[in-house]
Amino acid sequence: MLRPIAERGLASDMRDIDAWLQTNLFDAVPVSICVIDRDFRIVKANRRFNSEYGAATNRPCYEVYKGRQTRCENCAAAQTFADGRIRSRQEQGADRNGKQSHYLVHILPIAGSQEEIPYLIEMSTDITPVKRLEQEKREAERLAAVGETVAGIAHGIKNVLMGLEGGMYAVNTGIEREDDERIARGWGMLEENVTRISQFVKEFLDFAKGREAQVSVIDPNGPVRRVVRLFSEKAAHAGILLTVDMQEDLAPAPLDDDGIYTCLANLVSNAIDACLLSGSKGSYVVMISSREVDGTLIYEVVDNGHGMDYEITKKVFTKFFTTKGSDRGTGLGLLTTKKIVHQHGGRISFTSQEGEGSTFRIELPRDALPEPGLKEKAAGPPIHYEV
Repeated sequence: MLRPIAERGLASDMRDIDAWLQTNLFDAVPVSICVIDRDFRIVKANRRFNSEYGAATNRPCYEVYKGRQTRCENCAAAQTFADGRIRSRQEQGADRNGKQSHYLVHILPIAGSQEEIPYLIEMSTDITPVKRLEQEKREAERLAAVGETVAGIAHGIKNVLMGLEGGMYAVNTGIEREDDERIARGWGMLEENVTRISQFVKEFLDFAKGREAQVSVIDPNGPVRRVVRLFSEKAAHAGILLTVDMQEDLAPAPLDDDGIYTCLANLVSNAIDACLLSGSKGSYVVMISSREVDGTLIYEVVDNGHGMDYEITKKVFTKFFTTKGSDRGTGLGLLTTKKIVHQHGGRISFTSQEGEGSTFRIELPRDALPEPGLKEKAAGPPIHYEV
């Protein structure tokens, strides 16, 4: 006896709910809804829509939304009338007071008895506050980046100025004491710091203006050979063994020759410095290698220097971070390397163990490389690291 009564009560409740939904839902939902015909005229609008955009019935949707006299270019409604697909997109228009607004609109076809679609439902949600927050966030990030850049430049210049002051003091006191050795030492300090500030300014200018990739079909081992020639003498003088392991049968590939050379030069320079900064005597080795695996060109630079701990690895690809110490580097080398790798549709990753060394790997899938003659490739996947 109880079960049928309960069922009758539920059915009665559902009829009431259905009646309410049919009567009130259109005006009760917290989004703006309108129905438009194939002439893009609004034939029905809910209370929220009229409140935001003003009286809309029998007016063209493009006039109500955007104050236009003609239909919008790339009209999403026209596309849905043509193919019957549901669409969602962000649009910009004006409310009933003429104030610019951003809204997210969903367009759904209403099927008719014939093949063509007679009406569409457009449901729009005002996302202007969200867009405002996004703009404020971008502005805050821009100002933070400007502040970080200024701080980085000032810090770098301060270090160089201290070196120049030290050199000037040594030269001046050497002259007063007629000490040729002191003069020579001070002059050497001046030369070293003039070179440092020249390199410092060049790195910042190169990073700020960027460099467009110049792509041509080259031997992938060409940049490797150039880097080995560049660093062989420096490594030997420091007591570091620089070795190379190239796969000699690599097929030519569309690469930016100077860009790949810059990447490998940055990595080998860092590897040599990692060995020099290890603080202990030993047999240090830096190896640069090239090979192809499953259609991907792979370059690696491996060293057995001091390596990096976990906290350092999290900062490797951030602006102005350097493992060389603030008096020896700007931290822009790896950022530049990452950018060039991404221009080739590739990625850069690394593994490192404190006290044991680091391995940096560049992977360039052949099917993602830019075409010869094109200046650059869209940025590839984000960097990752393993520890």
